Amino acid sequence: MADLSAFPITKRWPAKHPDRLQLYSAPTPNGVKVSIMLEETGLPYEPHYINIGKDETWGAEFLSLNPNGKIPSIIDPAGPGGQPLALFESGAILVYLGEKTGKFLPADPAQRYQTIQWVFFQMAAIGPMFGQLGFFHKFAGREIADKRPLERYRSESRRLIGVLNTRLEGRAWLMGDDYTIADISMLGWVRNLIGFYEAREIVGFDEFTNLAAWLERGLARPAVQRGLAIPSA
Repeated sequence: MADLSAFPITKRWPAKHPDRLQLYSAPTPNGVKVSIMLEETGLPYEPHYINIGKDETWGAEFLSLNPNGKIPSIIDPAGPGGQPLALFESGAILVYLGEKTGKFLPADPAQRYQTIQWVFFQMAAIGPMFGQLGFFHKFAGREIADKRPLERYRSESRRLIGVLNTRLEGRAWLMGDDYTIADISMLGWVRNLIGFYEAREIVGFDEFTNLAAWLERGLARPAVQRGLAIPSA
């Protein structure tokens, strides 16, 4: 039986199954990257719902795991050398789980680094830009009279989906025939852009047919469908 008592977060969210990987998350575009990956790999895990609406990420227990106060974070009781490992940042977690399971991260070095570069592209560009567009289009930012910020994020989001659309020309997935952590990193964000953020029309999403077909393929995967709803409140 793994002993996770050294991790203060387990006092607030106790592990019923301490031998399983512990996931601390919410079903946001960043959060579902990890739940989808876990569902795809079949790795046993225990999800804990973190209510970001109630600022639970800013409590001392969560900050002990991720000092940046963001979901998702994990504790793997069977980390390297058989020792528990705590990780935050969804991109780092995807790479770790890919290496741990040998799934969705190519073994070939060139393919591996090319896959990781697309994960970094999501982390550095897709997430920040789509998130800002959502804020200025749907949430409090829409009340700002100056519409230059909205236009900035709208045009940049459209440019970014164009990059993805071009990459997907003649490819089923971002890396070709193989579905990888690059796809997993972006599915929730592209889905949110045209769904929750209600930005489908303002970015002209339907013009990007390669990307639209990719999203449909991704959302049809049973593990993706499960992962999008984990953790539940």
